Amino acid sequence: MTIRICQDVDVSQVDLDTAVGYVLKRTTAALRTAMDAALRDHDLTVPQYSCLEQLAHRPGLTNATLARGTFVSRQAMHQLLGTLRSADLVQSDGAGRHEHFTLTDTGAKRLVGASAAVAAVQERMLATFDSEQRRRLYADLAACADALG
Repeated sequence: MTIRICQDVDVSQVDLDTAVGYVLKRTTAALRTAMDAALRDHDLTVPQYSCLEQLAHRPGLTNATLARGTFVSRQAMHQLLGTLRSADLVQSDGAGRHEHFTLTDTGAKRLVGASAAVAAVQERMLATFDSEQRRRLYADLAACADALG
Protein backbone atom coordinates (compact mmCIF):
# COMPACT_ATOMS: atom_id res chain seq x y z
CA MET A 1 0.00 0.00 0.00
CA THR A 2 1.43 3.34 -1.01
CA ILE A 3 0.57 6.54 0.79
CA ARG A 4 0.97 9.61 -1.34
CA ILE A 5 1.43 13.04 0.18
CA CYS A 6 0.20 15.76 -2.10
CA GLN A 7 2.23 18.93 -1.80
CA ASP A 8 0.33 20.80 -4.48
CA VAL A 9 -2.74 21.34 -2.29
CA ASP A 10 -3.80 24.98 -2.15
CA VAL A 11 -4.83 25.63 1.43
CA SER A 12 -6.33 29.04 2.01
CA GLN A 13 -4.74 30.83 4.91
CA VAL A 14 -6.54 33.10 7.32
CA ASP A 15 -5.50 36.70 6.81
CA LEU A 16 -4.78 37.78 10.38
CA ASP A 17 -5.01 41.43 9.36
CA THR A 18 -8.71 41.04 8.49
CA ALA A 19 -9.84 37.95 10.47
CA VAL A 20 -12.67 38.92 12.80
CA GLY A 21 -12.18 35.77 14.88
CA TYR A 22 -8.53 36.59 15.47
CA VAL A 23 -9.15 40.18 16.55
CA LEU A 24 -12.03 38.98 18.73
CA LYS A 25 -9.71 36.49 20.44
CA ARG A 26 -7.09 39.21 20.89
CA THR A 27 -9.72 41.47 22.43
CA THR A 28 -10.95 38.69 24.73
CA ALA A 29 -7.42 37.99 25.94
CA ALA A 30 -6.70 41.69 26.53
CA LEU A 31 -10.00 42.13 28.38
CA ARG A 32 -9.33 39.09 30.56
CA THR A 33 -5.84 40.35 31.43
CA ALA A 34 -7.16 43.81 32.33
CA MET A 35 -10.01 42.34 34.40
CA ASP A 36 -7.61 39.98 36.21
CA ALA A 37 -5.45 42.96 37.18
CA ALA A 38 -8.41 45.08 38.29
CA LEU A 39 -10.00 42.27 40.32
CA ARG A 40 -6.74 41.36 42.07
CA ASP A 41 -7.27 44.37 44.36
CA HIS A 42 -10.62 42.85 45.36
CA ASP A 43 -9.16 39.38 45.95
CA LEU A 44 -11.31 37.88 43.18
CA THR A 45 -10.68 36.04 39.94
CA VAL A 46 -12.70 36.72 36.80
CA PRO A 47 -14.82 33.54 37.22
CA GLN A 48 -15.45 34.36 40.89
CA TYR A 49 -16.49 37.89 39.96
CA SER A 50 -18.75 36.56 37.22
CA CYS A 51 -20.40 34.18 39.66
CA LEU A 52 -21.02 36.96 42.20
CA GLU A 53 -22.38 39.25 39.48
CA GLN A 54 -24.81 36.56 38.31
CA LEU A 55 -26.03 35.96 41.86
CA ALA A 56 -26.53 39.69 42.42
CA HIS A 57 -28.86 39.82 39.42
CA ARG A 58 -30.49 36.40 39.82
CA PRO A 59 -30.27 35.09 43.41
CA GLY A 60 -30.96 31.40 43.92
CA LEU A 61 -29.13 29.98 40.91
CA THR A 62 -27.85 26.41 40.95
CA ASN A 63 -24.29 25.22 40.42
CA ALA A 64 -25.13 24.11 36.86
CA THR A 65 -26.72 27.42 35.89
CA LEU A 66 -23.83 29.38 37.39
CA ALA A 67 -21.34 27.18 35.52
CA ARG A 68 -23.04 27.86 32.18
CA GLY A 69 -23.16 31.59 32.83
CA THR A 70 -19.53 31.71 33.92
CA PHE A 71 -18.28 29.48 31.07
CA VAL A 72 -16.71 26.88 33.36
CA SER A 73 -17.47 23.22 33.99
CA ARG A 74 -19.82 22.17 36.80
CA GLN A 75 -16.83 20.66 38.59
CA ALA A 76 -14.88 23.92 38.35
CA MET A 77 -17.94 25.83 39.57
CA HIS A 78 -18.27 23.44 42.51
CA GLN A 79 -14.70 24.31 43.56
CA LEU A 80 -15.23 28.00 42.88
CA LEU A 81 -18.37 28.04 45.04
CA GLY A 82 -16.48 26.25 47.82
CA THR A 83 -13.88 29.02 47.77
CA LEU A 84 -16.55 31.74 47.74
CA ARG A 85 -18.41 30.01 50.58
CA SER A 86 -15.19 29.74 52.65
CA ALA A 87 -14.67 33.48 52.15
CA ASP A 88 -18.28 34.10 53.30
CA LEU A 89 -19.20 35.63 49.93
CA VAL A 90 -21.98 33.15 49.06
CA GLN A 91 -24.34 30.91 50.97
CA SER A 92 -26.66 28.14 49.89
CA ASP A 93 -29.77 26.24 50.79
CA GLY A 94 -30.81 22.82 49.63
CA ALA A 95 -28.47 20.08 48.54
CA GLY A 96 -27.18 18.45 45.38
CA ARG A 97 -29.05 19.51 42.26
CA HIS A 98 -31.49 21.42 44.44
CA GLU A 99 -28.82 23.58 46.07
CA HIS A 100 -29.38 27.26 45.36
CA PHE A 101 -26.86 30.01 45.99
CA THR A 102 -27.18 33.62 47.08
CA LEU A 103 -24.76 36.38 48.00
CA THR A 104 -23.99 37.07 51.63
CA ASP A 105 -23.82 40.66 52.86
CA THR A 106 -20.03 40.35 52.65
CA GLY A 107 -20.33 39.11 49.06
CA ALA A 108 -22.61 41.98 48.09
CA LYS A 109 -20.19 44.51 49.60
CA ARG A 110 -17.19 42.93 47.85
CA LEU A 111 -19.09 42.97 44.56
CA VAL A 112 -19.69 46.73 44.71
CA GLY A 113 -15.98 47.51 44.47
CA ALA A 114 -15.29 44.70 42.00
CA SER A 115 -18.11 45.84 39.70
CA ALA A 116 -16.74 49.38 39.71
CA ALA A 117 -13.29 48.05 38.81
CA VAL A 118 -14.68 45.98 35.92
CA ALA A 119 -16.80 48.92 34.72
CA ALA A 120 -13.63 51.05 34.63
CA VAL A 121 -11.89 48.41 32.49
CA GLN A 122 -14.84 48.31 30.10
CA GLU A 123 -14.94 52.10 29.94
CA ARG A 124 -11.23 52.18 29.09
CA MET A 125 -11.81 49.61 26.35
CA LEU A 126 -14.70 51.59 24.84
CA ALA A 127 -13.40 55.12 25.47
CA THR A 128 -13.26 56.02 21.78
CA PHE A 129 -16.82 54.79 21.06
CA ASP A 130 -19.85 57.07 21.23
CA SER A 131 -23.16 55.70 22.57
CA GLU A 132 -24.41 54.65 19.11
CA GLN A 133 -21.16 52.82 18.33
CA ARG A 134 -21.37 51.03 21.70
CA ARG A 135 -24.95 49.97 21.03
CA ARG A 136 -24.01 48.75 17.57
CA LEU A 137 -20.95 46.85 18.80
CA TYR A 138 -23.07 45.09 21.42
CA ALA A 139 -25.75 44.21 18.85
CA ASP A 140 -23.21 42.97 16.33
CA LEU A 141 -21.35 40.80 18.84
CA ALA A 142 -24.64 39.39 20.15
CA ALA A 143 -25.67 38.57 16.56
CA CYS A 144 -22.35 36.77 16.00
CA ALA A 145 -22.83 34.71 19.17
CA ASP A 146 -26.42 33.90 18.20
CA ALA A 147 -25.34 32.82 14.71
CA LEU A 148 -22.91 30.30 16.17
CA GLY A 149 -25.01 29.25 19.16
